[in-house]
Amino acid sequence: MMFFTLIGISIVSFIIIQAPPGDYLSTYMARLSAAGLNIDPAEIEALKERYGLGKPMYLQYIRWVTNLLHGDLGYSMQWDASVKMIILQRLPGSFILSLFSFIFSYLIAIPIGVFSATHQYSFWDYIFSFIGFLGISIPSFFLALIALWLYFIGTGNVAVGLFSKEFQTASWSFAKFIDLLGHIWLPVIIIGLGGTCSIIRVVRNNLLDEIQKPYVITARSKGLPERRLLYKYPFRIAINPVISTVGWMLPSLVSGELFVSLILNIPTLGPVFIDSLRSQDMFLASSIILILSSLTVIGTLISDILLVWVDPRIKYM
Repeated sequence: MMFFTLIGISIVSFIIIQAPPGDYLSTYMARLSAAGLNIDPAEIEALKERYGLGKPMYLQYIRWVTNLLHGDLGYSMQWDASVKMIILQRLPGSFILSLFSFIFSYLIAIPIGVFSATHQYSFWDYIFSFIGFLGISIPSFFLALIALWLYFIGTGNVAVGLFSKEFQTASWSFAKFIDLLGHIWLPVIIIGLGGTCSIIRVVRNNLLDEIQKPYVITARSKGLPERRLLYKYPFRIAINPVISTVGWMLPSLVSGELFVSLILNIPTLGPVFIDSLRSQDMFLASSIILILSSLTVIGTLISDILLVWVDPRIKYM
């Protein structure tokens, strides 16, 4: 089903991108007119022929998919460069941010959720619940603005980018990796906070419901150690909804990274995606949407495999 799902997503995304009136050439000619430059009709016709803009939408889609199967993602008219090259330049930053945010969310959220459930109505339970509601309700872009302001007040510097000036164009080394760790923590916390707080609420509520069931009470009355009782039965069942949402977490982290990257000036796919939508750069925008969709499908597959491993009641026939 993954293959057919991606085909359906590619068709819908390609249609939606082309739905607004006009195309890239319209934006391009408007930009030339605003700058007071002459528009060469021969150049416009050459661009139409080169990108197939004068052809019906379904022929443009078939051309894009055919080239995609041969590893050609198309050409970005706005950037005047290969889409593959643009994505390869920006993808590492997006991947690093999303990966660190993903690890941060689960490593922080699951232990806190378990602690809150096993210490219900304690002081720390109230504190974590309050922080959780704040994290869920505050948008990531607003958190980025607050963090940017607080960082400037505290240090006198502007927290932008993932590297210091001396490492921005340097090749990868251990020193550059250490410099990355010194800068990446702020965007990782901002991007991962919303997902972390959601997972905390899910783990806490499910585990609370599970530890009050008769089989847990019976096992406890028979003298089973509390830690073994907790992690052998109720925890494995309560964690199911968290694992099943891995497929949703991956694209949500990338979308959160989009706004944070714009504010913190981080060279990722997010700002490029926004520009491609504004200029109706269909090949670049469609390719990025396909990448995000693939993350969702791959995340769903990973969550299905993990569910079988965690919950012995689930078996593939």
